[in-house]
Amino acid sequence: MRRILSVLVLGLAIFTFAFSSPALAGDAASGAKVFSANCAACHAGGKNLVQADKNLGKPALEKYGMYSAEAIITQVTKGKNAMPAFAGRLTATQIEDVAAYVLSEADKDWK
Repeated sequence: MRRILSVLVLGLAIFTFAFSSPALAGDAASGAKVFSANCAACHAGGKNLVQADKNLGKPALEKYGMYSAEAIITQVTKGKNAMPAFAGRLTATQIEDVAAYVLSEADKDWK
């Protein structure tokens, strides 16, 4: 009986983790609106008007260790170098949405 219960609990745990959505799954459509209003001045079309080599294209994001929602969320929240921090200006949900949008567009080469 104890073994059956253990197998059931393990099966439930595997099922839960296998079919649950990622914790940082933002809404790319909402992120597009937030990006347009807050980020496009420097990053229109995935470019970077301040430092051209650090653009939002997939190759550059991968090169600089930024090709993940977590990395983008940290960068947008805290800022770094010429990039201002958006904590306090944008909500956590808006920042997650922007990260989802940036990754989505990077995967499409911003087309």
